[in-house]
Amino acid sequence: MARRALWLCLLPVLLLAIAGLLPPIAQPPEYHQFAEQRQCFGVPHCLDTLSNLPFIAVGLAGLIFLGRAGAARHFADRRQMTAYRLFFAAVIGVGLASGYYHLAPDNARLVGDRAAIGIALMAWFAALIGERASLAWGRRLLLPLLAAGLAGALYWGWSEQAGRGDLRPYFVVQLVPLLGVPLLLWLYPPRDSGDRDLVVVLCLYPLALACDLLDRPIAELTGQLGGHTIKHLLAAGAAAWVLRGLSRRQPLPGRPGAPP
Repeated sequence: MARRALWLCLLPVLLLAIAGLLPPIAQPPEYHQFAEQRQCFGVPHCLDTLSNLPFIAVGLAGLIFLGRAGAARHFADRRQMTAYRLFFAAVIGVGLASGYYHLAPDNARLVGDRAAIGIALMAWFAALIGERASLAWGRRLLLPLLAAGLAGALYWGWSEQAGRGDLRPYFVVQLVPLLGVPLLLWLYPPRDSGDRDLVVVLCLYPLALACDLLDRPIAELTGQLGGHTIKHLLAAGAAAWVLRGLSRRQPLPGRPGAPP
């Protein structure tokens, strides 16, 4: 058990060490010039803005699901629901902050968007630590992880204002759950039936990031949808798949933390 926990603890340490060896990573000045420049229904950057509505819908659906009387039966311990409530609340925050950002993209508005993303990712990671490795450690790490998710975005915003923009901490915030969740799946046996859904989420989110990088080439290829719009839809789909997995899974009998 201790050796497995050590591997998990080494991941953020290793990522921070690698980030420290790299020079500061500045955001390109042209980042805010997305392919989607149309206006519809009076909404600037129409599709990039309106494609944030699925985040709000998924977040609300997740909170409604967790608020139902029978939701606890999908968890080996009902205390695991706290991190998921924070996750779905942060998903709503992503939709609101990203929609606000895309109305008039600039660095100041992007800080809130990235802060919500960091909090959502870290809440999900803490939830999975509690489910997979240790409920106690998942609960202990929840607030520090949320703080780290927030700090990565705030540091980037501060560094931009100081004239030395540095995305390295924000990149670490993204990489910790994207690499840590596969590590959890490898190191710890499942306690419920949701592993396949986790794999889908792990595929959707990196695909969303790739579409973001290919914003203009995708827009040229489709003639309609830019890669950033598709990124929103895929990322919201990943959050929806988290909800789908929660609503369908059952604790596995005979596993630690599961009912007999």
